[in-house]
Amino acid sequence: MKFTKKIAFLALGATLVLSSCNKDVLDRNQLTSLEDDKGWGNELALRLYANGFYANYFTGYNTGFAKAYAPVTGYDFSDDLTKKNIQDNFENTIPTSRKNQYSSTIALMETPEMIREYAGPTWSFTYVRKANIFIDRIENKTKPNINDETYRHWMAVARFFRGFEYSRLVEVFGDVPYYDKELKDTELDLMYKDRDSRAVVMDHVYDDFQYVLDNMRTNDGKQYLNKYVAASFISRLMLFEGSFLYYHNLDKERAKKYLEMAQKAAEVVMASNAYNFSSDFKSLFASEDLSANKEVIMYRAYDATKSATHSVGSYSNGTEGQSNAANLVLIKSFICNDGKPWQSSSLANANSFTLKDLALTRDPRFEASIYEKPLTSSSTLFYAYKFASREALGYLGKTYPAAWASSTNTSDAPVIRLAEVVLNWVEAKQILAEGFGGVAVTQTDIDKSINAIRNRPLDAVAIAKGVQKTAPLQVGAIANDPSRDADVSPLMWEIRRERRMEFVYEGLRLLDIKRWKKLNYMDFSKNNDYFLGPWINVKQDMPALLVDSKKGLLKVVDANGNTISYDGTNGDKLIGYYRVEDVRNRESFTDRSYTAPVGLEQVNEYAAKGYKLTQTKGW
Repeated sequence: MKFTKKIAFLALGATLVLSSCNKDVLDRNQLTSLEDDKGWGNELALRLYANGFYANYFTGYNTGFAKAYAPVTGYDFSDDLTKKNIQDNFENTIPTSRKNQYSSTIALMETPEMIREYAGPTWSFTYVRKANIFIDRIENKTKPNINDETYRHWMAVARFFRGFEYSRLVEVFGDVPYYDKELKDTELDLMYKDRDSRAVVMDHVYDDFQYVLDNMRTNDGKQYLNKYVAASFISRLMLFEGSFLYYHNLDKERAKKYLEMAQKAAEVVMASNAYNFSSDFKSLFASEDLSANKEVIMYRAYDATKSATHSVGSYSNGTEGQSNAANLVLIKSFICNDGKPWQSSSLANANSFTLKDLALTRDPRFEASIYEKPLTSSSTLFYAYKFASREALGYLGKTYPAAWASSTNTSDAPVIRLAEVVLNWVEAKQILAEGFGGVAVTQTDIDKSINAIRNRPLDAVAIAKGVQKTAPLQVGAIANDPSRDADVSPLMWEIRRERRMEFVYEGLRLLDIKRWKKLNYMDFSKNNDYFLGPWINVKQDMPALLVDSKKGLLKVVDANGNTISYDGTNGDKLIGYYRVEDVRNRESFTDRSYTAPVGLEQVNEYAAKGYKLTQTKGW
């Protein structure tokens, strides 16, 4: 499905959400009398209004230099990534305010800071209200003018966006106030009600999503939301909530219910046979046109002639800096192409961590994601070029064309892909099998998910380099990985590994480790590999680093774990894993970091009106 900026920002959808008051409680977006009285007469009006949701939920690479929900630039906080000096910290104090920083819906309503640390929105109910208005007007103004099928489809669209927003709010804050109608200014008891439990909220979301699956059209035109797009996102959102409840031991009954919906939603997409893995991996992220790509369920199109461009490709072009970059822990998680962890692989050079050997021994997604040479524009020397074409890196040291420079990039962005759907499906099924006595995951299930992904075609450049497809995963012959957590089964470990390789830099990793209750991975004191990059021979590979300004900063760690520091004379001895400059662990954090606190201003506003807003648990 194609999503263009032109459609996203059509005036009606935007106008209905521009002005507001009481934003800290429930954002009040006023409708003009003309629009509200006369603007709901037919299906076109509903379509135009729905377009106002698109940029907020189907962000793609965002636009211009905007970072919110954009890969690489916006999502740069997880255990996969390391920076120089001290690592970025979790929030450790209650903020003064958690309100929106934007007054216009043209800009995304979430701040990059919230997205970095929590991978979700700030304390705003703008889009909840917008969805409730939509639901009310469909029911009370448009319904008499449309047939039943049209009514049910658009009600499904409205309820999908409401469920989407509440899912994201719960991911960030846990308990939140639930609203299922447009409120009047006089309804203070409702406007200032305290939080509802996440159980209450997510049961309502479940009901919304069930309605979506039962009533949304399978095809509403190439440029519009349909059942398969919605079901793909439902599989993601329900997997998060179900697995969060399960692994945090909060509510096993609801965990099962939500995981079953995640599986069901994924099966809606898979059973359609509308999508397949016929694209090479690189083409998914650096193509000018994704309209014919059968793995992409939804994408965002960019076009310089319509002032619709982005900058994600530029930040992947080899020259632009990547301050938070891939670390050795992430790299060691990539499976070897014989289907085994590097410790047990029989491949020649499987235990080598030079970039040249990694490209030839690891799953091909490594070669398509990490540039073939160490680059100082990355804090770790591992440079992510997943979102740049192979051609783009040919301009290193030269002038970049507009497609790979500044904020003028025009490569299309995959919004959601079949790979995520099948991995959501197999993980939900495995949790249900392990935790609830569900049907065991079979070899056929793995062949339809993990092995289908591994069997993607390789592009010509990868083939010419000698890159190989990864061997299929065999349920009955899973190689032992000494890095596996003791509380994770071998099959689940491989499912998680597949997600990590597939979605690196795309923003799912932080949400994954939160729902698995593995935020402890962010404590880098547990593994020195978090502080390391590739194996290099500095004198041969990067002689430009041997300068006086790098004395005491340039370091490598040899095979025996000894740190060798550059003293100005020992360049020939600097052979080992690159150690990130002046690297240090982040400050300590606790389980309260799984959810975000509400701002003091929001709590005080409630109190000033005679109501109480409960602070997030642990804060």
